[in-house]
Amino acid sequence: MDWDKLRIFHAVADAGSLTHAGDSLHLSQSAVSRQIRSLEESLNTTLFHRHARGLILTEQGELLFDATRVMNKRLEAAAARIRDSEEEVFGELKVTTTTGFGTLWLAPRLPKLYEKYPELKIDLMLEERVLDLPMREADVAIRMKEPSQADLIRKKLMSIRMQLYASRSYLEQRGQLTKMEDISQHRLICQSPSSAQVQAGATLVQHLLSYDVPSLLTVNNYFGVLQGVLNDLGVGVLPDYVTEDFPDLVRVLPDVESGEVPVFLAYPEELRQSKRVSAFRDFVTEEVIAHRRRIRDAQETPA
Repeated sequence: MDWDKLRIFHAVADAGSLTHAGDSLHLSQSAVSRQIRSLEESLNTTLFHRHARGLILTEQGELLFDATRVMNKRLEAAAARIRDSEEEVFGELKVTTTTGFGTLWLAPRLPKLYEKYPELKIDLMLEERVLDLPMREADVAIRMKEPSQADLIRKKLMSIRMQLYASRSYLEQRGQLTKMEDISQHRLICQSPSSAQVQAGATLVQHLLSYDVPSLLTVNNYFGVLQGVLNDLGVGVLPDYVTEDFPDLVRVLPDVESGEVPVFLAYPEELRQSKRVSAFRDFVTEEVIAHRRRIRDAQETPA
């Protein structure tokens, strides 16, 4: 089927007039009419009913218009991607990361990104499943381990550790923990050992459970663990990046923590030139640097 004729048909169907379509296409009315007639002949059908007030699509014309409308949207999306790779930062960016990191660290910082790029549309997909970037299930991923998929550009953002935290009010009510054995006098809040999580976190939880913890609350993500801690339910196993945004949390048993967990940002090689991806990568990198600086300054400031 002739693409040029379909383009002209779409313009006529959208405008409902040969004259108006011709104006938008910079073609004469007669040239537009010839192309529509030729298309109808090639399909052996009538696409428009002609009457004094303009053109109305036939049933066959409606079917074809539905198809050209989808084609036109896809072409516009492709054109936007092409322009995006060369000019401004706008359009959709699909970002995937874990529920904990996405809700507790990334989402609260996104207003700064939108302030800088108001036409950006982020589709934030929070799940533990690793999406296939080469197959474009997502454009960018932030993961708690180095991605193993081929043809990806990788950047290590930072390292985190799982540590023990409680609310000030909980500790005032239940008392401080001074040694590891004290955990057996408190409720532990953590991710379930069977839920998807980094191995370092699971190992720490298993170690803590060996101390005969009397009461337990397990949640399948760190956002839920945090809510339990903030509501004075017990001592929670949480990633150390929560300390900046939740300063009322108190770290307990400071010698107890998980092994180091690397945080990587990755995206497909084919998106190397994408302005959207570059803008997001640079934003996250800058936020990580600022986060580290604030944490370091807080640690160096005398209590």
